Amino acid sequence: MSTEEEAPEPEQPAGGEESSEADLFGVWDVSEISYADPSTKRYITVTPIAHTMGRHASKQFKKSQVSIVERLTNRLMKTGRNAGKKQQALKIVREAFELVHERTEENPVQVLVTAVENAAPREETVRLKYGGISVPKAVDVAPQRRVDQALKFIADGAHADSFKTSTSAAEALANQLVRAADYDVQVYAISQKEEKERVAAAAR
Repeated sequence: MSTEEEAPEPEQPAGGEESSEADLFGVWDVSEISYADPSTKRYITVTPIAHTMGRHASKQFKKSQVSIVERLTNRLMKTGRNAGKKQQALKIVREAFELVHERTEENPVQVLVTAVENAAPREETVRLKYGGISVPKAVDVAPQRRVDQALKFIADGAHADSFKTSTSAAEALANQLVRAADYDVQVYAISQKEEKERVAAAAR
């Protein structure tokens, strides 16, 4: 076999085809994930690879091919004290998935996908200037931005619930995922989505 045949295909999604039959964290099957929202399906990639070592960072929009689990992990590192702590964030996600499975008896990857679909806002507002006056205008949200916003809401909600409280980060994240998947309007992720859409509806 030649060297060219052994080399991986450079344009393959992060994770590669060889790992397609593996399980996430060695436990969770990702081969039969269902999607309820066709608009965001293209941007919610599910692979068994939880850490791609930044292989997507060199190309614009390559993040859409990265597993939604890794993108959630990266979101958990956004606060200053957690910046760069990828292994710690992965541990939090892994423990949260175990708690989600205990509570729901479902595949936690499926719960995550459903939570992201539910927390993704469909409308938001932009500011338009007319003669020095700022006027809010409702606009549709692009599918990729919808997924980004949903991950932000889930991560921010987990941080808010666990910061300076007795609730662990994994427990707070699991709570956000389960309640967002059930479309509980009291949970942070869904409440933020509803607020954005409410403001946009008033600015139509």
